[in-house]
Amino acid sequence: MNPVCFTIGSRPIYWYGVMMALAFLAGMGHWTLLARREGRDVSLAGDLAFWIMLAGIVGARAAHVASEWSYYRTVPSEIVRVDQGGMTFYGGFILAAVAVVVFARARRLPFLDLCDFVVTALPLGHALGRVGCFLNVCCYGKLTTGALGICYPAHFTTALGETMDNPVWAAQVRAGLLPKLAPASLPVHPVQLYEAGFNLLVYALLTVFYLRGRRGRHGLVLAAYLILYPPGRFLLEYLRGDERLQVGVLDGAQALSLAFMAVGAALWFWISRRHENAPHAA
Repeated sequence: MNPVCFTIGSRPIYWYGVMMALAFLAGMGHWTLLARREGRDVSLAGDLAFWIMLAGIVGARAAHVASEWSYYRTVPSEIVRVDQGGMTFYGGFILAAVAVVVFARARRLPFLDLCDFVVTALPLGHALGRVGCFLNVCCYGKLTTGALGICYPAHFTTALGETMDNPVWAAQVRAGLLPKLAPASLPVHPVQLYEAGFNLLVYALLTVFYLRGRRGRHGLVLAAYLILYPPGRFLLEYLRGDERLQVGVLDGAQALSLAFMAVGAALWFWISRRHENAPHAA
C-alpha cells in the first residue's frame, strides 16, 4: 500500500487528495441529477459544490490543526498540506453549514429546503473521503483478532524514493507492541471502511426519504441525517486507534455526535409539530 497515487513531474499526488476530489465530484453529480429531477436551476449544483468544498476544507483543516497545534506550530508550512490528510469531519460540517446559510440568503432560497437538498449528497462524499483515509492510513483502528483485521506494511516508499514510517506500525512500535524491525503492523480494525459502508447506507436512506417521504416538510431530511449519522460515528469512535482529543470520558467527535443528535431530534420534533398545527385545506 502506498499513499501516493501517481506523480506529475516530481510532485507526488496522494490518494487522499484524489479521493477528496472524487467526493466533491460525486456530490456535484448527485445535486445535478436531483436538480434536473425537481426542475431546479442546474447551475445550482456547481455553485453549491464550490462554496461547500471551500468552506468544508477550511473548516475540516482548521479543526484538525487546532487539535494538533503542538505539532503544527513547529512546522507551519504543513498547515496547508490538505492533500496529505488531516481533516476533521465535524469541523468541515460546521463551516459548510455556515456556507449554506450565506448561500441561501444570497440566492433568496428557502433555507431548510436547501439544507435538505444539500445534505442528501453529504454521506456519499463522506464515504469516498473515508476510503481516502484508508488509503492514506489515517483514522486507523484498534487492534483486533477478527477476520476483518488489516496488517499494514511497516514503511511507505513514495514515488520520489523517500521512505516514511506507516502511522499504524510506528504507533505499535512506540507502544512496545512490535519490534522496530517488524515487517508489518499487527492487525487493526479497518474502521475507515466501516464508516464508509455506514455512510453509504445513510446516503441510500436519505435519498429515498428525500424523494418519497418529506411531503413538503422542509428540514426533515436534515433532521434525519442528524439523527442517523452521529450514533454510528459515536460507536465507531470506540474502534479508533489513533490519538483522539478527549472531552471527559468521551472524545471530541463523540461529544459533538451527542450534540448533533440532540439538534436533529429537536428539529424533527419542531418541524413535525409545525406541520401538524398548520391549517389544512378542506
